[in-house]
Amino acid sequence: MSTATDRPRSVKRSVLNTLKGSAGNLVEWYDVYVYSVFLTYFESQFFSADDQNSTLYAWAIFAVTFLMRPLGSWYFGRLADRRGRRFALTVSVTVMAACSALIALAPTAAMIGGGAAVILLIARLAQGFATGGEYGASATYMSEAAVPGHRGFLSSFHYVTLVGGHVLAQTTLLVMVLTLTPEQISDWGWRVAFGIGGLAAIVVFWLRRTMDESLSQETLDAVRTGQFTRAGSMRDLIVVQWRPLLLCFLITMGGTVAFYTYSVTGPNIVKNAFADGDVVAGTLINLIALTVLMLLQPLGGWISDRVGRRALLVFFGIGGVLYTWFFLTYLPQQTDPVIAFALLIGAFVILTGYTSINAIVKAELFPTYIRALGVGFGYAMANSIFGGTAPLLFTAANASSQVPLFIGYATVVIAVSLVVYAKFLKTDQTNWLDSDKHPAPSRERAATDDRAGSSASGSR
Repeated sequence: MSTATDRPRSVKRSVLNTLKGSAGNLVEWYDVYVYSVFLTYFESQFFSADDQNSTLYAWAIFAVTFLMRPLGSWYFGRLADRRGRRFALTVSVTVMAACSALIALAPTAAMIGGGAAVILLIARLAQGFATGGEYGASATYMSEAAVPGHRGFLSSFHYVTLVGGHVLAQTTLLVMVLTLTPEQISDWGWRVAFGIGGLAAIVVFWLRRTMDESLSQETLDAVRTGQFTRAGSMRDLIVVQWRPLLLCFLITMGGTVAFYTYSVTGPNIVKNAFADGDVVAGTLINLIALTVLMLLQPLGGWISDRVGRRALLVFFGIGGVLYTWFFLTYLPQQTDPVIAFALLIGAFVILTGYTSINAIVKAELFPTYIRALGVGFGYAMANSIFGGTAPLLFTAANASSQVPLFIGYATVVIAVSLVVYAKFLKTDQTNWLDSDKHPAPSRERAATDDRAGSSASGSR
């Protein structure tokens, strides 16, 4: 038996690697969210300003890019399990940066007609591909880099920086709202926003190259020389690890629909509610609320290290089932900044029960040799079906005055995940991060088969 990961030698080293991994995550998710934050300003540059469906088309591109996430999770997950987490994360941030630069420099519909929308779609599809790999590889790396006893707290920084990317995008918008006219933002300000993401990736590229690799050199050598052939195997994931893969999918589905409903659709509702009045107030509400969500993540992770992961997930599930109707019914009616802010904060407190620990919960489900692929693919499938489509479905439901149908849909999806958290997520077994070893090549099949059924663990 050979150790599959290099366990962190100290809390200090673990924190350092967490910070380096987080920085890259921050920039990648800024590149993701700058699209939704600036969408109302640049949609007229890629679609005809006279087309009443331009907003729906822009959100459709946002949703379609999620279809690339399973493909990206397969490619980068396999890469991370075979070539190392650090290498996969470095490649993914490079792709994200190149696409942001392409969007920043893209010609408009006035210049090349429908070709502008095609360029936007291609760039976003490539970003969806990279994002699919980013989640699994970064969630895996940050979970493996965390020292036992502090895994919930340290891995929570995965979502600190994920939400932080949204905060940075909102901050960029606020600066522009305070210094530029709406026409200037629509003409060229959005290009600057996308360009910032491309430039920031240069620093991140260096940081990721200096991170410690969480996979042991022995493991990497065994894969490279063909002694260990099942690392990152899609066949193994589906045939041998199908139980934890299904559990990962079901854990994610409720969390991701809530995340995009609360943290993407919610701020857009606020932005639209204040668009004809105090635009700065609407932007400030979103910025402060998202900052609170970001700061709540370490608290949630710290609590999970003491009471267990399942308790937080059940809290989220119950809260989501009870709060979604109230949130989507009353938030669009608000013109009072204080009440709008309070409604967002209520949603974000509930959401923290999922976001703060979802990376570590999923990483604990899979053995090392297939962890990045398993975490990434299970997340990407649920995220593509339920998460990325949520803003589009809400926009369509709102346009046809059928918001109650969307509320019912979101509530049912969260309820299904709640049943999984309460009934099927085991917390009384040793998880794969606690016994992080892979079997010798001659014993791969038997040892993995024996563990597959018991790997569905969400322990402390």
